[in-house]
Formats: sequence, C-alpha cells, structure tokens
Amino acid sequence: MNPPAIDLPAKLLLKLDAWCSATTWRIAFSGGLDSTVLLYLLAQLAKSHSLPRLKAIHIHHGLQSAADAWPGHCQSVCDALGVPLEVVHVRVLPGASLERAARDARYRAFVEATQSNELLLTAQHRDDQAETLLFRLLRGAGVRGLSAIPPQRPLGRGHLVRPLLDVSRAELEAYAAEHQLSWIEDPSNDDQQFSRNYLRHQIFPVLTQRWPQALATMARSAAHLSEAQGLLDDLAEMDLAHAATVSEFDWLGVPSLEMAALEKLSAARQRNALSHWLTPLTRLPDSDHWSGWEDLRDATLDARPIWRLADGQLHRASGRIWWLSGHWLNVPGPAPLWTDPSTVLLLPDNGQLAFSGVIPEGVLSVRYRQGGEVMQLPGRGHRDLKRLLNESGVPLFARGRLPLLYCNEQLLAVANLRGLDGSGHLQWQPVINDQGLS
Repeated sequence: MNPPAIDLPAKLLLKLDAWCSATTWRIAFSGGLDSTVLLYLLAQLAKSHSLPRLKAIHIHHGLQSAADAWPGHCQSVCDALGVPLEVVHVRVLPGASLERAARDARYRAFVEATQSNELLLTAQHRDDQAETLLFRLLRGAGVRGLSAIPPQRPLGRGHLVRPLLDVSRAELEAYAAEHQLSWIEDPSNDDQQFSRNYLRHQIFPVLTQRWPQALATMARSAAHLSEAQGLLDDLAEMDLAHAATVSEFDWLGVPSLEMAALEKLSAARQRNALSHWLTPLTRLPDSDHWSGWEDLRDATLDARPIWRLADGQLHRASGRIWWLSGHWLNVPGPAPLWTDPSTVLLLPDNGQLAFSGVIPEGVLSVRYRQGGEVMQLPGRGHRDLKRLLNESGVPLFARGRLPLLYCNEQLLAVANLRGLDGSGHLQWQPVINDQGLS
C-alpha cells in the first residue's frame, strides 16, 4: 500500500523556517535516494522562495571501486539543478568498525566545510531513526544514546540540521518516483555483514509485517527519550553550576570542576553531570568503564589518580578534577635560549613566556622542574621548590610545565606564582588549546 500523500515541500519549509537567516544551506549529497530528494526539494523551493545560498558537498571515501563514478553522477545532478558541488576526498582510518571509521572521516570533512552562520543539511529519515534506536538498544545504550539521531546540533562553526526525520523512506521513494528522479544504489547497502543492513533487511521486514507502524512508533519513542535526555541535561546544568566554581588556577586554561560539589551528589547524578560536561570534550565510555570515575573519585588524597578516556585524561588535584587533552598530554621540549628577555619567548609545546620590569644582569635561562631545586626568598632563606609548590597548591599535572627562570644558575623566579614570580615580572601563557571536539 502506498503511503498517504504528504506535502513534502511545505513540510520541509516549516522545518527549516528557523534557519532562513543562515548565509548558506549546504546539502550533504551522497547521490542516494534520500539526499537526492532533499537536494531536489530545496532546488525547487529556491525558485519560488527566498532561501539562503544552496551548495552541495559529496564525500568520496574511496572504499569501493563503484564509488569512483559517483562524483560524476552527483556533478551532473547538481549542474542540472544549478547547485554548486564540492567533492571532498577523505581517508578512512583503519579501525574495528569500518562503518564508524567512514562516518568519522565524513564528519571531519563536514566540520571543516561548515563555516560561521552556515547550515549542513543531511537527509536521515524516520526509518533511519528507528534503525538507530534498535541498534543502540542492542548495544546497551543509555538515555542519551537511545535518543537516537538529534534533529539538530552544532557542527564546526555552524549547525547540522536533519529536516526529514519525521518523513518515511516510503514517502521519499514516492516523491522520487513522482518526479522521475534518478539516484545511486550503493552496493554496500545490501551487505548484511554490516549491522544496520542486517537490521534493515532481516529484522525490520519481520517487525513491520506483525506491527505495520513499528518504525513510526519506534521513532516516536526516540523522540520521548530525547525529551527525557533534555530534562537530564537541565539537571546536569543545575549540578554543574555548583561545581564550576572559580579556581585560582583558571589561568591554566584547563576545564575543571570542584570535587566537593560533585561528591555531594548521588552516584547517578555524578554520572549524569559528568556525562554532560564531558560530551563536548571526548567520546564517552560505556557503562562498564565508568569504574574509572569511581577509582578517581575514591582515591586517597595523596594519590595521583587519572581516568584515561578516548580523547584525553581526567586528573584529580588540588580539590578539583581537570580535563587534559592536546598539548597538555605532551612533554614540553627544552626551552630555547632567551637572548632578549624584552621579547616574548616561545616555548615548544608549552605556550609563551614574557618578562616585565628591570631585566636581571647575568646569564638567563629557562628550564623545567627536574627535582631538588632550591630557591632563595627574601626573609625566608633557601627553600625547597617542592615545598613551595605544595604551599601554593599548584595542581600536580602543571608542575612539570611551569617555566623556571634562572640567572647565573640561581633559580630566580617561578612563572605566575604569587611571591615566587619575581614580583609579577615572569608571566607564562600556557598553550591555548580548544580542549575538546567539535
């Protein structure tokens, strides 16, 4: 039975009305049925409505020989519709899941292409939503995962929007047939070694034979779960507001939370708050690996616990937890000679150093802590640097990166530490890192 006719153009316009102020709508155009219908719909609407500039982007993964012909097909379709096309070749990194690796490569290209105030439009539909829900349910996902495909989210410097999520594949097929559209059939879509294809070809036909509305009701469940996740996000924001206190070491530029505020929460609320906080920073672990958080949380005060995650590390120090990624995971290289302290010194993998005031006479050098350093302080005599750092409360992960200024082999100043920085003359700017994922 054919699905009831729907006004797809009107439905699409309604979904995208809030985004009409964007400078560009870029369609992710694989050449398949879904993206072909989306591209055609928008190109036709642009003739009668004032829409942002339309562009298309085709990602060539290079995973199968048949794909070499697809850019040409996509180019001919775009030429006929008057829509500029960009073809991007990506390298799919080897990994346990070819599907995930291809998706990661594709979205890296999308992130790079999406500029400020631009929209990337993808053509996932209601059937994709139902497949995603069941696939993640079988993997034991939580509420966030079972929310399935979000209708919109930030991407790069712009946003990703999926305007067809409440449209079925059957409705897209009917529209394509009515308008005599042609599209690519990807041979890999029939390969049932891929889990999603197995669900599509083996499981869903059986489900829909018994329950014809299964896909629609599963997509509705995903929407309910998405709403529930929104409430959990609101709760996380409330809990994080108490933990995101000001630290005297905010100048490090490292995201951190107050440990005492988190410890007041139940275990479930701790996980919820941390999941919300970590989501833009790293891929989250599955439930079996959250024991790493418990180990970090429950470690003794004199321990140096670290929770290693996919894209960085969570450290506990100075009464807080700290998210380290990027340059913070590298050992800084030796500091170069500072022949002119009146200029900024660039430190390999460790930001930059500046000196203000009267430059000390003598041979100046910059080093990092090795252990056993001693510093002479007015009125206090010679003091062990380790004890001075303990008194200052410097987080352990930062101590090996603090620039030390020597004059004639004598430790003169420790950057940024009040009372040890040469009366504020030695200023260190750590590497400005984005600290997270787009």
